[in-house]
Amino acid sequence: MRTMKLGTSQLEVPVLAVGCMRINSLEKTEAERFVQSALDAGANFFDHADIYGGGTCEEIFSEAIHMNDDIREKIILQSKCGIRKGMFDFSKEHILESVDGILKRLKTDYLDILLLHRPDALVEPEEVAEAFDLLESTGKVRHFGVSNQTPLQIQLLKKSVKQPLVANQLQLSITNSTMISNGMNVNMLNDSAVNRDGNVLDYCRLNDITIQPWSPFQYGFFEGVFLGNEKFPELNQKIDEIAAKYEVTNTTIAIAWILRHPARMQPVTGTMNIDRLIDCCKAADVHLTRQEWYEIYRAAGNILP
Repeated sequence: MRTMKLGTSQLEVPVLAVGCMRINSLEKTEAERFVQSALDAGANFFDHADIYGGGTCEEIFSEAIHMNDDIREKIILQSKCGIRKGMFDFSKEHILESVDGILKRLKTDYLDILLLHRPDALVEPEEVAEAFDLLESTGKVRHFGVSNQTPLQIQLLKKSVKQPLVANQLQLSITNSTMISNGMNVNMLNDSAVNRDGNVLDYCRLNDITIQPWSPFQYGFFEGVFLGNEKFPELNQKIDEIAAKYEVTNTTIAIAWILRHPARMQPVTGTMNIDRLIDCCKAADVHLTRQEWYEIYRAAGNILP
């Protein structure tokens, strides 16, 4: 698996992260096979969140990988906190309590990366800074980042937080590519010109923050996958055409399209299907041409100004 540096850190990570949000849908032996298949493919970066399965996903993962000191040093663990029932919570108390729960469920002494999950309207950056300082000084968390945050929200945190924010998880797929399209429709009188995220793509590139696209196969907000979907005939025809050229599946091309962007993103897979996971991993070795990238972009219904 091809690797990259995560943000401004020296942490070398695979160009794909294995999302574990649905691992609780697998039986014990299935979970073991899934995790081992990921490791065999060089995909040793696992993304979690305390809210996934109410914490059961982290527990199932630690059992499936048979967590011990030797295994721990061979994998990279990322988890997220901040979402509670009916609210978001970036208070110092909640962050510290959440991390302790995450570590217990994952059966580890530390996280490689902790992300703040969704923006908290009541965030007090000074409290976040105090929590991060404690987590870093005690060795419980080595790197920090955010999820679904705009440039100004990140800047607000950085006013108090001294640790580099190395990642920002954002929704991105071929059909959900507004962060790309609004940058090409500057000053135009069309919907694609609407700036919905404060130019987060450019901001992250300028500040060496790794974007981690989530739901790379979804359209809308968890409305379904676009691959093989009759709602997207032109897109699927184009993807299938390019997949045949590279002798890979449409899954591989959908991930390769994201990896082709020069922002050096790290897509987060969500599949629990081993064959599809392997197809995702193959995207690390596929480099689409500029023409192919734009053909796929246009086939998704995007219009160049």
